[in-house]
Amino acid sequence: MRAKANINIKNRRASFDYEILDSFIAGIQLYGTEIKSIRESHASLADTYCTFINNELWVKNMHIAEYTYGTYNNHTPRRDRKLLLQKKELQKLQRLTKESGKTIIPLTLFINDKGLAKLKIGLCQGKHSYDKRQTLKEKEDRRSIDRAMKSIKK
Repeated sequence: MRAKANINIKNRRASFDYEILDSFIAGIQLYGTEIKSIRESHASLADTYCTFINNELWVKNMHIAEYTYGTYNNHTPRRDRKLLLQKKELQKLQRLTKESGKTIIPLTLFINDKGLAKLKIGLCQGKHSYDKRQTLKEKEDRRSIDRAMKSIKK
């Protein structure tokens, strides 16, 4: 039995820059050296986005570092990777992204119980600057409430 990998790579800017309307779990087509690199947590979702090409969903600009023990068969770090979803989900996402202001952003990259790499993607709408300020204010308020609760418990 293989030890369970606890890999969970997050896109931290996604919830700050976008309002997440819906989310889906998608499989990813990967090469052998890519999955090995992901299992070592050598991946980044910064500045990634998803787009439709020929009715297929592709993730662009996702960085998976080259595998350290890879030979001449090593992969390109920022290549486009195909996402695997059911046909109904693809049609729904394609229909919704044609609306103005909606985009598909990767939220988290993780390894499931079977050892397969999965990508949680979100249908998002961009926030305005005043929405971002509101989010920061709410986050700051939550921190101050938590601090006050901790001081009361002591």
